[in-house]
Amino acid sequence: MSKGFIPPKPEARADKVSIFTHIKLFRKDIFASQPAKLYRAWMAEFRLPFFKSYFINDPDLVEHVLKKDPDNFPKSEIIKGALYSLLGDSVFVTNGEVWKRQRRIIDPAFEGGRLRDVFPSMLNAGQAAVARLDGLADGRAVEVEEQASQMAADIIFRTLFSIPITDDVAKQVFDKFREYQRTQPLLNIASFLKTPNWIPRLQSKRTRQTSADIRALLTKLTEDRYALIKAGKAPDDLATKIMTTKDPVTGKTFTPAEMVDQVAIFFLAGHETSASALAWTLYLLAVDSEVQERVAKEVAGVEELTFANLSKLRFTRDVFREALRLYPPVPMMIRETLQPEVFRKRQIKVGSQIVLSPWHIQRHERLWDRPDVFDPDRWKTKETRLCARKAYMPFSAGQRACTGAGFAMIEGVLMLAMILRAFKLEPTGDVPIPVAHLTVRSKDGIYLKFTKRGSDTTLKQKA
Repeated sequence: MSKGFIPPKPEARADKVSIFTHIKLFRKDIFASQPAKLYRAWMAEFRLPFFKSYFINDPDLVEHVLKKDPDNFPKSEIIKGALYSLLGDSVFVTNGEVWKRQRRIIDPAFEGGRLRDVFPSMLNAGQAAVARLDGLADGRAVEVEEQASQMAADIIFRTLFSIPITDDVAKQVFDKFREYQRTQPLLNIASFLKTPNWIPRLQSKRTRQTSADIRALLTKLTEDRYALIKAGKAPDDLATKIMTTKDPVTGKTFTPAEMVDQVAIFFLAGHETSASALAWTLYLLAVDSEVQERVAKEVAGVEELTFANLSKLRFTRDVFREALRLYPPVPMMIRETLQPEVFRKRQIKVGSQIVLSPWHIQRHERLWDRPDVFDPDRWKTKETRLCARKAYMPFSAGQRACTGAGFAMIEGVLMLAMILRAFKLEPTGDVPIPVAHLTVRSKDGIYLKFTKRGSDTTLKQKA
């Protein structure tokens, strides 16, 4: 059993600060603007110049918002304002009937059978990643977030468009997304002003330009795929499946413009979030050598890494689940009230912002045993499984749970298995500091050392 260790956690602000200090800290990093009391409070109220927001950790209230009455708590316009230049009207930001139509078209592409079909593409991306890392596995410090980003992007391009990251257009998209990540925080203060979408958001020129560049590249990929579909020559991948799926209610498919919006969020969600989760998991394994060797031993016991054999990697899966608990890629979700509510005897007005934080609820001191400790063995206990039903939501929950959650879990376990079979990981001594931008990343990167485990590490693919 692992004794566990306490990995890095961002420093919380003082409980009481001025509104100007709060905004200044918020602009710097979401975590820096939150007080320590949120790790033990069931609910907290924040008053900002433009509205009130309510931070919800009470599991019953979270269930009410996400599962019991989700239609009365749509995604906040704040999120749309922050990301509209890139995502347009994608499934990530829409609400109501538009969102429901989008999910009816998208969800079939991520069902179990389809995930089995794209598994070989994931495996090929993993083999390419191991080959790249092999040239860096000489004990030098390797920036893991960059490597994880490339792995995740390669998987998205191979499964969505059947092209590797080395493809010219794919590489351009990847490079532009890295630039976008550095320029765009998860939220910005300008987004708090609720204005129509046709009014320009106060984003930096660089952010607007990278958004436009990315969408131009994605438009080319999408138009090329529609041409292949029309000619009957399109590969049977996720893009083709989504583009040809008709809404069972209206009988219509996505238009090319609608599909560009969806491709943008597929890449953002599938690339940014997976890269964040994988990088933090590798860091945790590098620091906890005991857990790392247990994973390596488990993986070595699987002769062929097939879709079916992933179920044998139970401890590896628990390691990934524990990493997602401590470092959920999307740290906060914001909903908006459409009708008056009463939460814990407080009157909540229409238009109030409801903040749901996987980061805080998954580290909540009144819900989890040793909440800040990395301990994958906790997932073997009944207590943890019961707690997870109400306080574990790295992929959200309810009707708006991430449609790619199953995809992400397969991807995460597969990449860990391939990397840990091939390499031993060691920390460099540099402790990464978590910050919240588009996803939970390290302030100055995550650096690890890779060394080769041996020559008998080739993973076999079973037809």
